[in-house]
Amino acid sequence: ISHLFFSTSVYSFLAPHLFPVPFFSLSLIIFIQNMARTIKLVNINSTDIADGRPSIVLGLMWTIILYFQIEELTSNLPQLQSLSSSTSSVDSVVSSEAASPPTKRKVVPKVQGNAKKALLKWVQYTAAKQAGIEVKDFGRSWRSGVAFHSVIHAIRPELVDMEKVKGRSNRENLNEAFTIAETELGIPRLLDPEDVDVDKPDEKSIMTYIAQFLKHYPDLHNTTEMQENDNNILPIFDRLMLRDLKVWVEQFERDLTRTQMAEASLQEKYQSFKHFRVQYEIKRKQIEFVIQSSRKDGKLSLEQAMVKQAWDRVSSRLLDWHKYLDKSLPAPLGTIGAWLYRAEAAVGEEIIVQQAHEETANMIHRKLEQHKDLLKNIDGHKKAFQGIHRARSVNGVPVPLEQLDDMAERFNFVASTSELHLLKMEFLELKYRLLSLLVLAESKLKSWIIKYGRRESVELLLQNYISVIENSKFFEQYEVTYQILKRAAEMYAKANGSVEEAENVMKFMNETTAQWRNLSVEVRSVRSMLEEVIANWDRYSSTVASLQAWLEDAEKMLNQPEHAKKDFFRHLPHWIQQHTAMNDAGNFLIETCDETISRDLKQQLLLLNGRWRELFMKVKQYARADEFDRMRKEYLDSVATLSTFADCTNGKFSVPVEVSFLNVKMFIQDLEVSFFLLSVCLSLFLSFFLPRRENYLTI
Repeated sequence: ISHLFFSTSVYSFLAPHLFPVPFFSLSLIIFIQNMARTIKLVNINSTDIADGRPSIVLGLMWTIILYFQIEELTSNLPQLQSLSSSTSSVDSVVSSEAASPPTKRKVVPKVQGNAKKALLKWVQYTAAKQAGIEVKDFGRSWRSGVAFHSVIHAIRPELVDMEKVKGRSNRENLNEAFTIAETELGIPRLLDPEDVDVDKPDEKSIMTYIAQFLKHYPDLHNTTEMQENDNNILPIFDRLMLRDLKVWVEQFERDLTRTQMAEASLQEKYQSFKHFRVQYEIKRKQIEFVIQSSRKDGKLSLEQAMVKQAWDRVSSRLLDWHKYLDKSLPAPLGTIGAWLYRAEAAVGEEIIVQQAHEETANMIHRKLEQHKDLLKNIDGHKKAFQGIHRARSVNGVPVPLEQLDDMAERFNFVASTSELHLLKMEFLELKYRLLSLLVLAESKLKSWIIKYGRRESVELLLQNYISVIENSKFFEQYEVTYQILKRAAEMYAKANGSVEEAENVMKFMNETTAQWRNLSVEVRSVRSMLEEVIANWDRYSSTVASLQAWLEDAEKMLNQPEHAKKDFFRHLPHWIQQHTAMNDAGNFLIETCDETISRDLKQQLLLLNGRWRELFMKVKQYARADEFDRMRKEYLDSVATLSTFADCTNGKFSVPVEVSFLNVKMFIQDLEVSFFLLSVCLSLFLSFFLPRRENYLTI
């Protein structure tokens, strides 16, 4: 700062034009000339800076930060300005953005007031309001650390548990917020907890730090109220951010390509690779976040697609360079490096879920076999590498220690995760096998439990059910798959060690069990249902055919003599049963068949029942003819039996008895038995026939 080299360099970068940068040996006069050439600030002149007045220099630096960081970022949020100022127009901002190209940076009056208000509004509407907290300023409102967490939560909700945050101490919250922001969101750690956990935190420091969130994550899709104010303004922020990222990625790609083509030693190339990989990792999370589609159809915008395309090229080029560096090592280390690259790719490979679960399971099975074949050589390669690592050379050829250390770290990662990776792959294969069986059962059930058609179509459904469920032993297949999956799930959850992952696995198993419990009951009942429909079609068809033929004959018989009608309609009870069976079967089919067939059945039953009703009213007296004949026979047989028994009893009175005590006693006992039996027979006769006397009187 004393020679103004730093200030001049910073301002050279930010100013709209370039100007000479003095070296340390230049005179103070030149320093003053340089400052006077470009700095036009009230109450700050070039001599104050040249004299090294700390308060003036710090004020200048804060002004530069306000102008070229906070103000520029907040100026891209016109809807926030509209909330705090009645003179701004969102519509004019949108039209201006769409109609004119970006202009050069200009200094805007009243920077501090507008920038501070806009940044505060951004925090209030994107984070604080959703978290249910109040942020009034950039001072004490941030001391507890809750406000910092609310900003992180608005960007990545899964990173923060706001309920836990509200119950912790200030220092714990602040430290965790700064750590999460740095490691997960790529926000530089400009603050320490002790800087904020004071009575009067420094507003400028907090504003500078929060501006980093706005710079990296200006997306306001999660702010419902602001979307309601103007949904059309959101794409502007996306385009601005994506435009900057696209410029960065393209420049990164050019630098990467130029460095790869430059002549250098293996060690120098590896150092260059590490430099680019660090930059790549810093930007990776941010870029992967912004190229996620926010549209309902899942498609990317043009700007997102361009950034993604450039990012994919960079990623591919960086990976290829890493692979090249590994393979370029002297044998056998080069071979080991190539294997290590493939092993890393295997254990880090993401499963792409296919449209059909069975396709996913088959794909995982193929990859699992490939990965098993690849990883079976891990011990041999690791042992050979450890010997090279200790010697730091291959056959006398030295190898960069940093590259060996990097490979050792990667070997440890592959060795520690390979077993878990294979267990996970086995679990996922079985998981999707089971899901494919569930989906098959559900889809088939939907095709079986429908409004049915004619008998032939129902017969085809039954044959399909037998083929899919019974011939393929579907229930046995499901049970075997489930039991194997259950063991694989237990092994994977145990090896993983993550409580959350174990809960997810058990949740899947429990939900699957409950789903199958209900589904299996329905699937098992399908056959009996289909068979019942077919049986009712058979019953309906046969009764309709026979009843139609009988009605034809019966209607002709109405004009015949009485004895002929009596003889013809003596079987009317049988046709009553047939008529009832026809209606029962028809009504069942009306309820279970589709609308067209139900309508045809209703029409047919209406016609047949009309003919039946008209005929039955004329011949219903014949319905009990057979019953009368049976009852007459029963009556006459009973009377004859009773008469015979009475005659037999009366005959005993005419038989002479020798007078003796024993003979008289036996005679009296015989008469008592006969009278008792006669009374019993008479009682039975009366109890049977008296309730039916109306019918017998008719006879």
